[in-house]
Amino acid sequence: MLLNRYSEGRNGRVTVTNILSGHDLIDSLEISDDALAEVSLILKMRCDFSMSSYKDKCMKRRVAIRMRSCRCLDAAEYCNLLRQNEQELDLLKKALTIHVSHFFRNPSMFEKLRISVIPHIFQNANTSQNQIRFWSLGCAGGEEAYSLGILLQEFFTRELIHKPVEICAADIDADILLAAAHAEYNEDRLKELPVPLRESYFIPKGAQLQLSSKIRRMVTFCHQNIMDVRSFEPCQLVLCRNTLIYFTRTEQEKILCGIAHILPADGILVLGKSETLVGNARALFAAVCPVERIYRRI
Repeated sequence: MLLNRYSEGRNGRVTVTNILSGHDLIDSLEISDDALAEVSLILKMRCDFSMSSYKDKCMKRRVAIRMRSCRCLDAAEYCNLLRQNEQELDLLKKALTIHVSHFFRNPSMFEKLRISVIPHIFQNANTSQNQIRFWSLGCAGGEEAYSLGILLQEFFTRELIHKPVEICAADIDADILLAAAHAEYNEDRLKELPVPLRESYFIPKGAQLQLSSKIRRMVTFCHQNIMDVRSFEPCQLVLCRNTLIYFTRTEQEKILCGIAHILPADGILVLGKSETLVGNARALFAAVCPVERIYRRI
């Protein structure tokens, strides 16, 4: 969108100048393949962060957002800033990996877990198993993992007595994991949460709401790269929602095959609404509920 800026000269004549609005300014910042490669190299050399697995289009847009925030007019100027400024390096890394979420995102999926998926997991748990494990991958602020905790506490208390569940939540951003462990949230992160659950599990803390310690103790946060998921602890349920969309198709396939490696036969995988199985991973899973993107390990 073009906006008009009006200015008056010494002779009283008004000059009209076209300027770009915020979103168009982001789009106008051209990030070439070479510029993205330079940014990627700086990140790799300065903080050992690799952009190679992520989609170029997504990365270019997020780099452009940071460029605009820093008032850099082109990629060369921004690369110079990255070489000199540790704080901007950290901010860019966070911008490239951030995933915004909220409690009980897509309530119908959690309802499906409650009605059929989790009961099936408890029923099929081996008698030799001391514990059941769930993974939340790309967990960001922990809302998804904590939602699982609330679901278990509300509807499966008797089952938990006999088969405790460990909820593991992994993300590549160590700082966001630290914030997740404190479990303090703004109101907007609870917009899908029913009022009775909000009143039962949250207490006011300043301008935010803090999750009860009972649920916080159910979740273990892990600083791990989803690309290394094959090495994660085995589990019965994996939630990997709205995370694969940031990766290339090749890397999506690698991640999905890694998830299959840590799931037993009949283990459950849940993807995001805009995600699906790709490549060789399609032969490793069968659909349980295509609408909710729930799959069973074959």
